[in-house]
Amino acid sequence: MTTTYTSAAIATYDSHIDAEAAVKTLTAAGFAPGTLSVVGKGYHTEEKVMGFYNAGDRIKIWGKQGAVWGGLWGALLGGLLVTAPAIGPVVIVGYLGAVAVTAIESAVVVGGVSAIGAAIYSIGIPKDSVLRYETAVKADGFLVMVHGDAAEVERARALLARSARSVDVHNDLSVPADAASAA
Repeated sequence: MTTTYTSAAIATYDSHIDAEAAVKTLTAAGFAPGTLSVVGKGYHTEEKVMGFYNAGDRIKIWGKQGAVWGGLWGALLGGLLVTAPAIGPVVIVGYLGAVAVTAIESAVVVGGVSAIGAAIYSIGIPKDSVLRYETAVKADGFLVMVHGDAAEVERARALLARSARSVDVHNDLSVPADAASAA
């Protein structure tokens, strides 16, 4: 069973380096890894990813950028690799990864969004925002999310605003009726 949080800050980043730095900033400021999520599909390189496997709570990725995702996978307590239509392979680590597994297992489907969008929507993020976040990931961006109460999320927003392309705060989150009925 996953914890339900009442607020979330969602920051968008243009690079995995910036997203990873944001996670380090948040954990250094005392945010528990279990309250953080990172979503991203990676980046284009000449070197191709050769494979993925999960060994315990750590992901092993063969490829040029494996250390980034492997480190985040372990630090943020597990995750999920999904292939989303029109987006491609996407890695979701942290709290949202657990929510995504539940959404997929429950066959939560929200019209016009991928499994990633369904996971974000299922924690109470409005659909118009979900579509914006999917677009950012599709454009090779990264999302860094902080889940918690309103005060924690506001503190996270202030930290994320220093480096993110954009930061949104969503308060009074509740599971949408169509997502709740599928669970």
